Amino acid sequence: MQPITQFHGKWPFYRFAGMQEPFSVIFSLFNYLAHDWGMRQLRDKIPATYALRKYYLLFGYVGLASWTFSMIFHTRDSNLTEKLDYFAAGANVLYGLYYAPIRVFRLDRSDERGRKQSVLRLWTVLCVLLYSMHVAYLSLWSWDYTYNMAANVAVGVVANLLWSGFSYVQYRRIGRTWAVWPGLCVAWIVVAMSLELLDFPPWGGMLDAHSLWHLGTVLPTVLWYK
Repeated sequence: MQPITQFHGKWPFYRFAGMQEPFSVIFSLFNYLAHDWGMRQLRDKIPATYALRKYYLLFGYVGLASWTFSMIFHTRDSNLTEKLDYFAAGANVLYGLYYAPIRVFRLDRSDERGRKQSVLRLWTVLCVLLYSMHVAYLSLWSWDYTYNMAANVAVGVVANLLWSGFSYVQYRRIGRTWAVWPGLCVAWIVVAMSLELLDFPPWGGMLDAHSLWHLGTVLPTVLWYK
């Protein structure tokens, strides 16, 4: 039997129902449904007057967009679908970092001198600028896979450190189990992301490490909304 080899860094897959990477599509759909379910929970259980509600919902919208473009890309790989998938995934990761200090330091709350609101505006402008520069670099300068991965990992690590520290402080302060959930969720995602490092030939020509990484993010997404 001849060994399975990669072509331009990609493994060969058996198509199913027109999908180039069927399990990546299916598991991306699971993530989409997890966000859809979570957003319905938010609308039903959190009053519209709650200041953080809009940030929770925006997290969901970014997630829906990210997993939609992931399904499209893994169904049919082209220059356009690849770019849309990468840009949406980058927005998803960066929004995780954007939202983290808003919740951790409660930047949504007004203080007497309006300092938090000023910080929030500056933080918003900075994140929008960083994302715009990221997309511009990949689109106009160089479609650099190594840079894209490094940028997403760096942003994700900072966000994960914020949530882990927040969970630790909250648990020490109130001693409730639910306080550690954010930290557990980000730890789970880090473990799931490590599946990407395995990079083995797809089992049965369809199930590979990348699709398992998508599967691994479903449960922490559900727990996050809880």
